[in-house]
Amino acid sequence: MEKQKQAQLKKNVASFAKPDAIAAIRQLINTLLPFFILWFLAYQSLAISVWLTLPLAILAGGFVIRIFIIFHDCTHQSFFKNKKANRIIGTITGIITLFPFEKWKRDHSIHHATSSNLDKRGTGDVWVMTVDEYIAASFWERMSYRLYRNPIVMFGLGPIYLFLISNRFNRKGAKRRERMNTYLTNTVVAAIYALLIWAIGWQAFLIIQIPILYVSGTLGIWLFYVQHQFEDSYFEDEEQWDFVKAAVDGSSYYKLPKILQWVSGSIGFHHVHHLSPRVPNYHLEKAHESTPPLQKATTITLASSLKSIRFRLYDTENKSFVSFKEIKHLLEKPTSSTKMGSKNPSFQDK
Repeated sequence: MEKQKQAQLKKNVASFAKPDAIAAIRQLINTLLPFFILWFLAYQSLAISVWLTLPLAILAGGFVIRIFIIFHDCTHQSFFKNKKANRIIGTITGIITLFPFEKWKRDHSIHHATSSNLDKRGTGDVWVMTVDEYIAASFWERMSYRLYRNPIVMFGLGPIYLFLISNRFNRKGAKRRERMNTYLTNTVVAAIYALLIWAIGWQAFLIIQIPILYVSGTLGIWLFYVQHQFEDSYFEDEEQWDFVKAAVDGSSYYKLPKILQWVSGSIGFHHVHHLSPRVPNYHLEKAHESTPPLQKATTITLASSLKSIRFRLYDTENKSFVSFKEIKHLLEKPTSSTKMGSKNPSFQDK
């Protein structure tokens, strides 16, 4: 019966996996146009005061998040019905957000196929160690993990790592299409940045572009982090792992104020997105409101989401996240059997 309910749930949500060209074009206009206007106004305001420029750049950074959601939908082939249109718009929005389309498309598809699977961590997700793994780890492995999970590192240095390192290089073994798309993205970004620096000067360019990228990068990492790192999030070994449970119980409903929901492209309905990645962002809320079982997903708010900062390790026995402080006493006890298999860190998402 449980399997029948899951199948029906997937079927209900799949009915919303229908790209709407008019809605997509409308979203492109109300996202890209304000972004470019804000960028231009930020430059013009430099003649008045840098303190007027910074707020405009921060607002533009918010629109970069919305642009990234369009890029994200294109990687799922859900923004437009036509695959070529998704690839073209995805590449263009990837240039604006500094994410190579093909590379991120591959990593993100793996994330969806393995989310909450303890045996298949490490690609396109946030580095999560279990309590057993942490106890069995060496001193340097623990220090690396603690450094990675430090908010200053994750949300402060994370954007720098993403934009300057992770997104700029191809992975080992990448196929030709993926490699060429990364080269194309890097080349066009370099050309546009060089042109802007030539036109307005490097000082003006950095004053505008750095806040835009930093704000969008930090908030983007936060959105991805908080939607999978909540206290009773679902994680299971391969044998017990279930796709539907991973989607509904392993992804949260981030209930944001309407303006923030709009800016973030409704990605707060993350449980809906993981259940059916082909549902475009402009249909996520409808899918949630029309499917009562999905309304029972873990709901977090702006206030409650701040608690996720202290969730550092996953306790497989109690099925919940815990802090380093909560397991401190366990480090003083010898362990006879622990479970290894922690993965390398990744700042990439969703």
